[in-house]
Amino acid sequence: MIDGLIAGHLVGLAETRQGKNGSSFALAKVKATAGDGENLIVNVIAFAAEASAALMALDDGDAVALAGALTPKVWTDKQGNTRPALDMVATQVLTSYHAVRKQHAVAAPEIGAR
Repeated sequence: MIDGLIAGHLVGLAETRQGKNGSSFALAKVKATAGDGENLIVNVIAFAAEASAALMALDDGDAVALAGALTPKVWTDKQGNTRPALDMVATQVLTSYHAVRKQHAVAAPEIGAR
């Protein structure tokens, strides 16, 4: 297992699904830029309630950072070219909305401690 941190932009909207045992999870696609400048699609699944809720609150194109387990994949496009991709089981999701809230908490820790 590879633990990773990726940052990119949401592609489309995240969706919620129900598992066979009745638990819910979120699915999303994130476009990240690799070191060589090529775009990489990350297929994201989030089982944690907070991570799922954060993904569901985002709109198409919103910036997002995710942490979790990564699995490298390869897929073939319509022209027969192979392309890299990643599958991620996200355990943490950070958006600009979360960052602002955390910045306020750090700037005024005495307020957050109440």
